[in-house]
Amino acid sequence: MARLLIVDDEASIRDVLVQLFEYDGHSVEAAADGHDGLELQRSFSPHVTFLDVKMPGMDGLETLQRIREADPLAVVVMISGHGTIDTAVEATRKGAFDFLEKPLDSDRLLVTLRNALAVRGLSQKVEVLENEIETRHEIVGSSFQIRRVVERLERVAPTDARVLITGENGTGKELVARAVHRLSDRSEKSFIEVNCAAIPSELIESELFGHMKGSFTGAVSDRAGKFEQADGGTLFLDEIGDMATAAQAKVLRALEEGVVTRVGGSRSIAVDVRVIAATNKDLEEEIAEGRFREDLFYRLNVVPVLVPPLRERRDDIPMLVRHFSEQMARKDRIRPRPFTTEAVRRLRELEWPGNVRELRNTIERLLILSPGSEVTEDDVQLLVRADVSEAGLGSDLASATTFNDFKERAERAFIVQKLREHDWNVSETARAVEMPRSNLYKKIEKYGLVREE
Repeated sequence: MARLLIVDDEASIRDVLVQLFEYDGHSVEAAADGHDGLELQRSFSPHVTFLDVKMPGMDGLETLQRIREADPLAVVVMISGHGTIDTAVEATRKGAFDFLEKPLDSDRLLVTLRNALAVRGLSQKVEVLENEIETRHEIVGSSFQIRRVVERLERVAPTDARVLITGENGTGKELVARAVHRLSDRSEKSFIEVNCAAIPSELIESELFGHMKGSFTGAVSDRAGKFEQADGGTLFLDEIGDMATAAQAKVLRALEEGVVTRVGGSRSIAVDVRVIAATNKDLEEEIAEGRFREDLFYRLNVVPVLVPPLRERRDDIPMLVRHFSEQMARKDRIRPRPFTTEAVRRLRELEWPGNVRELRNTIERLLILSPGSEVTEDDVQLLVRADVSEAGLGSDLASATTFNDFKERAERAFIVQKLREHDWNVSETARAVEMPRSNLYKKIEKYGLVREE
């Protein structure tokens, strides 16, 4: 039996929904306005809330925002008799699970409730599993951008298709790879990770394919490589863009033929491995410069997944703050303290060039060094480094590590701004910036640009 909350100023709507859901076996409470709805949200702790958009006083969108601020995992379905696309988009951006128009259809209501309860059940399952080690690898967030990533993962994970994960440093590419493995039929087998950037080029082949005793100085015994260790499971090649070209050729052969040969050996060893690769580099540019094999790129890039930077999913920051705070209290023996609304708002305003990794480190610093019983906006001002204290184009560009990185960030920011100015009309934007429309489409695809909805 689920706990459901109805918030609507029309008594007839409240009565119909209460009757429908109680007949379906649920416990239902109802409120006539946003203020009473917030009180019941706190005291009744509903699994799902059905919230009207147009109400006197505090309207549904403001009520939704307050509900989600208090509980980022709250599942809220918006209902409206005057639904518009703009209203639906705004509700979705504020975290609504779904948007239904009046007159309400009972079948659609029950289907929506079933889906919402499935999501709620998954959230509760995640909370139960947070005591296990896998909680360090959860994808946390409910923004449009991160939901888009999760939806793609859910589609590709049950298959054996190779996945190429791209994104800036610190965005969580490893979490995405682990999620693919965890949702696949290979989840009971090994997940083997190789950081291609951390292994010297002269040792990468031995690391991946193994070696035979005496094949080189220091090879005192036979050793299985990562491909063999991952047999039946998943091999995650992190920072694949930094792999030596000689090793790339052998990886290509392993992907094409499903066999590996140890360094110094002659026997081919069959392996059944799903390969997931990740990089923060533009591999097409690396191919043009002769540093990456084009045939290997096409073998790896069967299903591309772009992980968005944190500055493009700021709505997830309150949920991430709570997640990291609870995790550190459980795992790292750090005294748990709440973050004030102002502190979280300030954290949302920062640019985060180091993305989620930087946010996690900042949360840890604030919990350790903040002197009071809660983390305040003043603590954020004092303890978060000043060079990311102001969001915007300047701090983003200043965080670029190379001149090419700087150019790409500037180009991306310029295109996004112009698309926004022209309501994401590609033809009008192309004319305004004097760029062929086909070129603009290529830039949009290159940077993974998606209209904010």
